[in-house]
Amino acid sequence: MCFTSLCGFSEYDFLPPLLPQTIKLQIMLISFLIPFVIAMFLAITMGGSGTAPAFSAAYGTNLIKQSAIPGLFGVMVFIGAIVGGKNTAYTLGKGLLNPEMMTFTIVSVILISVAFALLIANLFGIPQSTSQATVLAVIAPAVYFNTLNTHKLLYDVLPTWFIMPIISFGLAFLIGKYIYKPIRKRGYTMSKRLNDHYMFKGGIIAMSMYVAFSIGTNNVANAAGPIAMMAVNELNINDSYFLQVLILSTLIVAPSFGIGSSIFGKKILQNTGKEIVLFGKVEAVIIAFISASLLLTASLLKGIPTSLVQLNVAAIIGIGVAKLGCKNIFLKTEVNRFFIMWVVAPLIAFCTALLLTWGADSWGLV
Repeated sequence: MCFTSLCGFSEYDFLPPLLPQTIKLQIMLISFLIPFVIAMFLAITMGGSGTAPAFSAAYGTNLIKQSAIPGLFGVMVFIGAIVGGKNTAYTLGKGLLNPEMMTFTIVSVILISVAFALLIANLFGIPQSTSQATVLAVIAPAVYFNTLNTHKLLYDVLPTWFIMPIISFGLAFLIGKYIYKPIRKRGYTMSKRLNDHYMFKGGIIAMSMYVAFSIGTNNVANAAGPIAMMAVNELNINDSYFLQVLILSTLIVAPSFGIGSSIFGKKILQNTGKEIVLFGKVEAVIIAFISASLLLTASLLKGIPTSLVQLNVAAIIGIGVAKLGCKNIFLKTEVNRFFIMWVVAPLIAFCTALLLTWGADSWGLV
């Protein structure tokens, strides 16, 4: 069954012809607002997941109170989305699924599926990859209607997902073993004068804000990209105005990240900031810099939706292995739970999106 938009129709052409124009307009408005409401809910769940990689390092070293995190996190995410989120939004809005298929129904299916998967992860207190869940949710209708851009998926997205965490782990391990540990043995990192210096503490906070900025360049597009493409299609806007529509979508979506941070952030911060490994302040800077820089690289170069959560935890594990040894880190329960949820949540998003797409198609909604 082909999409009404691909056949030259609008779903509103099938409304009764005698229905008053005002009622038709109300129906269109409600249909248009539903995906935006879902996108805001998704952004709230993403804010919960994103809080951990952004501020777990600073929180783990007791440099910032939990109550101060949502505000800083929300502001930096918003700035990052406006400054550098375009490429990732293009990938999610156009790169994997035929952009003409980004209708009210399909975008709602995608966003509901991602929000559901992330909500489950948040309830378990596990920071989850928003990007991977979103990509799997976009892939589901693409597979169902046989319009998947396999080249983009196989040659850009999947290699980035596998390579980036390995690089994050490797860099953190090498720095931890060959730079951090020798410095620590000489007593430099234990210097009270250094650790209590306001510039050093401020640098850690600044690094956490840098991570939040990187999240904005990548994760906001998970909701804003499909929403912007939907608006272009349904309102018959020229595709050349996609960037302007994307900015408006970002203005709606990005502030919800701070709300999600305040609702879900505390439990996830406890898991990553306190329970995986006992952070030192120098370690916190290393972890934040590596994970944020890799994510920013993926966002700006090719616009690949990438998991900052996995980059962050990989860096944490790399430092932990260099500090405590491989056996001590990988036997920790929290690490094992993270790996399980990282596999399960994207699969939940894919299966949910596939099921909802089939249901919508069966009911003639697409």
